[in-house]
Amino acid sequence: MKTLPQKFVTAVSTLAFGTAMCAVALPAAGQASAPDNKAALAGVKEMKIAFDITDANPEALLLKLAVIDLTRKQLIAEGVTPRIVLAFRGDASYFTQTDLEKIRPADREGAMKVAAKIREMRSTNGYESMEQCSVPLPARKIRNDDVMPEVKLVGNGWISLVAYQQRGYAYIVP
Repeated sequence: MKTLPQKFVTAVSTLAFGTAMCAVALPAAGQASAPDNKAALAGVKEMKIAFDITDANPEALLLKLAVIDLTRKQLIAEGVTPRIVLAFRGDASYFTQTDLEKIRPADREGAMKVAAKIREMRSTNGYESMEQCSVPLPARKIRNDDVMPEVKLVGNGWISLVAYQQRGYAYIVP
């Protein structure tokens, strides 16, 4: 039978050992690993994505383009080849054309940033096509010739998007 001092020493030793084990285990358990997509991308070598872009706000559009480009970079970092299509329709059409007079004065600075981002993105790997639907242009008084050279003018963006889906591209509305 242990005496009171021996019980105290045993209790303190057990407590000290337990505390030491927690100190060793907690950082490992408490440290969250960086989020990744390894499980989702297991076995994936190529990813085909068609983004349907209709934003009327240049700041919102610029943010979406930045996230799309981040996605491209992350895929490449994971060893996946991105094949991305950007399909511009609706009011996003204002930001794929070069005539600033067609853009509200308050949106012109943002429009120039969007155009610069489109040019930057088009010059990098991973973008298969950037396409502007011709259907919304007449209603917005945008001339076909004013569409940026980095952006291909197509007859109907919906037909184009469906064709990409038929060829295995995932359809995303950001």
